[in-house]
Amino acid sequence: MGKHSAHLVWDWNGTLLDDIHAIIDATNASFAEIGLEPITLERYRDLYCVPVPRFYERLMGRLPTDDEWAVMDAVFHKHYWVRADACGLTMGAAELLAERQASGRTQSLLSLAPHEQLVPIVRRHGIEARFIRVDGRIGGSHAGKTEHMVRHLSALEAVEAERVVVIGDAVDDAVAAAHVGARAVLYTGGSHSRTSLAAAGVPVVDSLEEAVTVAEELVA
Repeated sequence: MGKHSAHLVWDWNGTLLDDIHAIIDATNASFAEIGLEPITLERYRDLYCVPVPRFYERLMGRLPTDDEWAVMDAVFHKHYWVRADACGLTMGAAELLAERQASGRTQSLLSLAPHEQLVPIVRRHGIEARFIRVDGRIGGSHAGKTEHMVRHLSALEAVEAERVVVIGDAVDDAVAAAHVGARAVLYTGGSHSRTSLAAAGVPVVDSLEEAVTVAEELVA
């Protein structure tokens, strides 16, 4: 492994897991319960943001109250997790992860999915051993990824921030990376439109293979 090889911090939903259609189905099922109009994939990608209550603010014209958000979050996850098991990995993801591990390059997984639900599904896809660390969210779902990223990198004691490249599908991934002094590459197959991702000012790619190539170039 070269001295300047990137350590990749992978996002899960919409990046390694090809679940955007399950997310849209679960979103619309939850919207039907809470009295919101259904949303198309295109509009979702234009409006989606993290922290997620801000997404609802864009839809409703106001931030949900804490009580409303608790209901919204619970209803969405009720519908999402019954669909998640049917989702596969993004095309080429398993091979990319295996190749990096075999070559001695390091990678980890950081997600805002609840940790107790993330680990079993990662394990079922047979890729848990590809990562030196897997971190899902512990605690409330109202926050963004920045503090989560700080804790994740602190736990990766042998990994320097300047060698880290975050690969995700959301602007928040780039924001969290910049906060810790890391870089980011954003993938168009998930929750954001290309236009939304471009606003982050980092490379935007259409495949995970391209994401890995660009990530290595960033730290070369």
